[in-house]
Amino acid sequence: MWWAAAAGVAAVGAGVVLGELAAGLLSPSVSPVTAVGGAVIDAVPPGVKDWAISLFGTADKLALLGGMALVIAALAALAGVLEWRRRFAGLAVIAVFGLVGVAAVLTRAEGSANAVPVPLLAAVLGMVLLRWLIRRLKDWFDAGPAAEGPAAEGPAAEGPADGEPAEVTRREPAGRPARRRFLQSLAVTAAIAGVGGVLASTLRGAAAAVVELRGRLVLPGPASRAQPIPAGAELSLAGLDPLVTPNKDFYRIDTALRVPLVDPHEWKLKVTGLVDHEIELDFDTLLAKPLTERYITIACVSNEVGGDLIGNARWLGWPVRELLAQAGPKPGADMVLSRSADGWTAGTPLEVLTDTRDALLAVGMNGEPLPLEHGFPVRLVVPGLYGYVSATKWVTELKITRFADDVAYWTPRGWSERGPIKTSSRIDVPRAGRSVNAGTVDFGGVAWAQHRGIGKVEVRVNRGEWKQAELAPAISTDTWRQWKLSLPLGPGQYEVQVRATDLDGVPQAEERAPVAPSGATGYHTVTVDVKS
Repeated sequence: MWWAAAAGVAAVGAGVVLGELAAGLLSPSVSPVTAVGGAVIDAVPPGVKDWAISLFGTADKLALLGGMALVIAALAALAGVLEWRRRFAGLAVIAVFGLVGVAAVLTRAEGSANAVPVPLLAAVLGMVLLRWLIRRLKDWFDAGPAAEGPAAEGPAAEGPADGEPAEVTRREPAGRPARRRFLQSLAVTAAIAGVGGVLASTLRGAAAAVVELRGRLVLPGPASRAQPIPAGAELSLAGLDPLVTPNKDFYRIDTALRVPLVDPHEWKLKVTGLVDHEIELDFDTLLAKPLTERYITIACVSNEVGGDLIGNARWLGWPVRELLAQAGPKPGADMVLSRSADGWTAGTPLEVLTDTRDALLAVGMNGEPLPLEHGFPVRLVVPGLYGYVSATKWVTELKITRFADDVAYWTPRGWSERGPIKTSSRIDVPRAGRSVNAGTVDFGGVAWAQHRGIGKVEVRVNRGEWKQAELAPAISTDTWRQWKLSLPLGPGQYEVQVRATDLDGVPQAEERAPVAPSGATGYHTVTVDVKS
């Protein structure tokens, strides 16, 4: 039983530290341990918090983590013993660990979609390791005890015959190899936990430092405030995505295996290339500039028809055109190659960054500093272009150049150079495949044509006549718009399609096209079952 308990502690410990390591790569702002700890702090009554602070002082968080470690170790030992006694019983305990971690992550405001699978990954790793160790332990148990000393075998046990030399054939006790295999497996698991713990603590320590700096950062007020959201811009229809996407729900697509951890005090932005004056900008200087606040919808070129790789946020930043005006682009330049802290690059048409649109060096998102996953401390936000040619996170360099001379990350991989966002629309309500009751059925969704604006949205049923939907007021031409249409439908199955038209009178393309090389096209189509 003691060996089974040790197996449980080793397996769960390895799973926990590997989960923390994965969180450091995927979700620096929150991990299973910090999420559970935060949930515990939230749930503890104020009197207990005051007692803990009076008892432990500034070490109260360390005491909490120590207590959590003891509880986890005790439950892990219990999981090992249960798994020894009954197969899958201990695995069930670890599965509960994973579900508790997921629930805790979902309660954290700083959590993101990337953080949700991490507790499940940690639980699966712990379950696999525990099952492996218990199998080795059972092999040892089934092989019998590892008796001390050699055992005699065959005739040698009876003594030598007259005139023959005495020979003793020694053999290893049957249980000893199985015992050795178990102990080796236990040692390997402990080593995984140890090495993973060192790596995770290093990574999480760096992340914690940047998270703390972000948490203490107070952004200045904008010199130019965002336009007010018009009355009625957000329709009251259950199931519609919110008009302004919360940070934790905002899509994240990038090539960073690990979220870059950039200290704002050490951040620098260089403007180089075909310019009259090279510029180096630090974070404090950037914050001292007259900042602009705008609602802007951005989208990923990988967004399929009807997809959710799109979001609308209130961004705070300095207009890029003002920075470029100080640098003075030389004649012939037509592209800005922006570079991320992790080396990723995007090629943006120079004209887009120097016209009147609100292309920003963004430092804020929805009233707070950028989340780490979304480019803290500084990123680019450019209305009207897909992110792969404009939305550089953790930006560190703007190189003024020419499309003929430089290529960005995705261009040689088969994607188009300039990436203007295409007019598109989506049905959010009812969801595809959902059943609704006969009678008046409410349809709703969003439509976008950034920097051109949406003029109208239409819906048709079973390829019939297009009917114009109610279009909510727009914040600006740079944001999406919600739409709604109520239709009387009897029992049956219906194919419903939506299309949008921009303010120039150009409808979205009907022909289906894949996301590569320049963005998907086609009408979003859902099938709805109407029940009597």
